[in-house]
Amino acid sequence: MKIGILSDTHSFLHPELFTFFAPCDEIWHCGDIGRKETFIQLQNFKPLRAVHGNIDGAEIRSQCKENEIFYLNETKVLMTHIGGYPNKYNPRALRLIHIHQPSIFVCGHSHILRIKYDQTHHLLYINPGAAGREGFHSYITFLRFDFIQHMPENLEVFETERRISES
Repeated sequence: MKIGILSDTHSFLHPELFTFFAPCDEIWHCGDIGRKETFIQLQNFKPLRAVHGNIDGAEIRSQCKENEIFYLNETKVLMTHIGGYPNKYNPRALRLIHIHQPSIFVCGHSHILRIKYDQTHHLLYINPGAAGREGFHSYITFLRFDFIQHMPENLEVFETERRISES
């Protein structure tokens, strides 16, 4: 199974996103989707798992929960928007990690691409960075990977300068 992950689109879908995610079986969006049309475009493109972010209004919040807890094969995944990162988790996210004990924790919000194995909580931390144009980030990023047995493998990152995408 191939998974695509993105966050912080803020109503913008980079044109190359559809090519990059074409081989994916499903897409995970970690919040700050933006407009309902953005959500619908992604939903019509591939099976979509999504959480709402802090900028998402009532239309997105009616379609997406604050947290998603699900299994991929036998691997527990926890996805939320505001999560922090290993050793500096948001208190709410840390509480969810303690309660649910996921093997994979996926979040967005920071606009910083970061993937790290958290030895303390025995989980793979994934933040795909920002796929949209809003925010302080210099690069648009999103990622995909193969899910083989119980963990991601063959991770690929899409990265392009944000200023190029705004023209």
